[in-house]
Amino acid sequence: MAQAVAIGECMLELSRADGALWSMGYGGDSLNVATYVARLGGDIAYLTALGEDKFSADMKAAWAADGMDTSLVLSHQDRVPGLYAIETDPQGERSFTYWRGQSAARDMFACAGLDAAFEAASKAKLIYLSGITLSLFGPEQQARLVALAKAVRAHGGDVAFDTNYRPKGWASAEQARSAIAAIAPYVSIALPTFEDEAALFGDASPKATIDRWSAHGASLIAVKLGGNGALVSDGFQRLTVASRTDPSPIDTTGAGDSFNGAFLGAFMRGASAEACAKAGNELAATVIRHRGAIIPREAMPAMELAA
Repeated sequence: MAQAVAIGECMLELSRADGALWSMGYGGDSLNVATYVARLGGDIAYLTALGEDKFSADMKAAWAADGMDTSLVLSHQDRVPGLYAIETDPQGERSFTYWRGQSAARDMFACAGLDAAFEAASKAKLIYLSGITLSLFGPEQQARLVALAKAVRAHGGDVAFDTNYRPKGWASAEQARSAIAAIAPYVSIALPTFEDEAALFGDASPKATIDRWSAHGASLIAVKLGGNGALVSDGFQRLTVASRTDPSPIDTTGAGDSFNGAFLGAFMRGASAEACAKAGNELAATVIRHRGAIIPREAMPAMELAA
């Protein structure tokens, strides 16, 4: 069984190529994180559901080629992956259009093999979840994810979580706050973006975000600040880790996910909080200079993630 498990949804991704042409890839916040952990040498599995179509088979093969454990990928007989398209403005900021209401991942809990997959994930040293993952499911399924997080923590494992608040994924902000409040006591590694925390919880500053997650019990917190890097707390000290700025990003899709992936990859090797954040900043700075959430393998920077 892999050391770490990420849980969520991967979709087909359309991104603008040249002129009127579009390029098809794939992505999804939790999958992006898992991909970058795997590419940086981390031992990670992805728990999701795909269809029995060619697109699903191609995605699963690509994940394995990245070094990801695909043994927890479930198969749905009647559904296929969701789809999203990315549009970017001149500053590289992105907007999304989704076709995902009937995706296989959203009906993951109906798939054969789910109980065995959850049992395997409960024994992992680390699991990764996000607010987007929670938003895919109803209260009953969310409760099972909370129970999984509780089980991981009970045997000494870590639960990493990114709020990743996307209002369109929730019926209301209150629904999102309630779902996140249920899992927050079991989160040991919080990786929020300040913009999301301010929008959902009204945080006045990154320090307020750290205070709130510390109160929930998180021992390692990195509040992402976009081009300003991250404010990091390991329970003993707080420090701002500046990013390597890029004045002209091409596409900011996946910037936060790539930060999380490199951060967790370094954490799994025993690196300090500061070193984890530096790794996150370095990878994110590379990712925003490429289109799409997941950059070509040959574009990955050479990074030292040792403790």
